[in-house]
Amino acid sequence: MGLQSEDEQRRTAGVSVSDAGADPEMPVLRINQLDALELDAALEQLLWSQFSQCFQYCRPGLLTPLEPELRALLQLLLWRFTLYSGSSTVGQSLLSLRYHNAHSSSSVYRPLTRGQKLGMALLAVGPRWLQERSHNLPLCLGFSSGGLVSEGAASFLQQGLKRSLTLISGVVQLASLINFLVFLRKGRHPVLAERIVGARAVFSKPNVTREVAYQYMNRELLWHGFAEFLIFLLPLINTKKVKATLYSTLFGAAGTEVGGAREGGQGWKECGLCGEWPTMPHTVGCPHVFCYYCIKSHTIADAYFTCPRCGTEAGRPKPARVEVE
Repeated sequence: MGLQSEDEQRRTAGVSVSDAGADPEMPVLRINQLDALELDAALEQLLWSQFSQCFQYCRPGLLTPLEPELRALLQLLLWRFTLYSGSSTVGQSLLSLRYHNAHSSSSVYRPLTRGQKLGMALLAVGPRWLQERSHNLPLCLGFSSGGLVSEGAASFLQQGLKRSLTLISGVVQLASLINFLVFLRKGRHPVLAERIVGARAVFSKPNVTREVAYQYMNRELLWHGFAEFLIFLLPLINTKKVKATLYSTLFGAAGTEVGGAREGGQGWKECGLCGEWPTMPHTVGCPHVFCYYCIKSHTIADAYFTCPRCGTEAGRPKPARVEVE
């Protein structure tokens, strides 16, 4: 009887039995909220790419005139079957999150009202569509020189509308920046639309166990950090110079002299870079010959270019003087 009366009280309060585990008082990590937004954005991009692939064999540019409207329609469909029906987006569902009505003063979970869900949809789709359509919005409203108004009035209205849209866009971006700074400080409402409608992310299952161990996460973070360090460091290393230095260190100057003597008679017949007959042969201070375009492009791209055959630091390219018998 006690369990039945408690379930009846939750139903009368608008909370289902499946939502009873949600605890609005437990704070949600900032990284979880940002990860949910990233997952939602990735899902929208994936949905649009799959939709555009359906028309890949049609005329090129078929979807371009209606792309803002089609994107808005896909977002509304996604909103209808995720946020509207379950009070959570796809990214939040993957991270065991859902929206809680922050305007409610109750300590138990309260789902979003229909008006809050509609407000989330309008604030998510409307500004993006308006920004993408701002360049041809005056034409859509009939503010053209051949429309319902004269040419001077049309240009004045176009400039005024463009300035108004620019001002509104700047205000919205500034408000979004301020909201994000507040989110970093307090940990609630990472998106401006959530703060406006009063939606706050809470855990749907706060006592759920982690499926990924911290040791695995630490190892992955360490590896990704090391990979990013290598990606940053490798372009700064002159691999050709390092290779030439190692070659001269291992084989010494004798190997270089022997190689130069062996190539002395036939070195002018082969470019040291492309291996073909040298076109407009040039030298850089060593006995090897290069095509003008080969050596010029390499010296421009690498200020510390060295000869790939002997490791000599390249000087200014000079025309090669070859004695023809």
